Amino acid sequence: MSNVQQETIEIIAKQAKIELDTIKPESTLKDLGVASLDAIEVIFDIEEHFGINLPNEDTDFDNGTVGQLVEAVERQLAAKKND
Repeated sequence: MSNVQQETIEIIAKQAKIELDTIKPESTLKDLGVASLDAIEVIFDIEEHFGINLPNEDTDFDNGTVGQLVEAVERQLAAKKND
């Protein structure tokens, strides 16, 4: 598991008040019981933690998976590093 994945999962777990081991890459925030307002907080926390901005198309609360969210964070970090 990459550091980005680990840190992203820790942020989701803390914000959603759920156990780390219940979060799988194929889980959606909706599957994990994260309400849409809480999901917005999760995204804000992730953006703040990593110092990035996630485009709206990378933040699909209903259908987007944790794995896809991690990939979006990694893309933004790579783009930031290349700036």
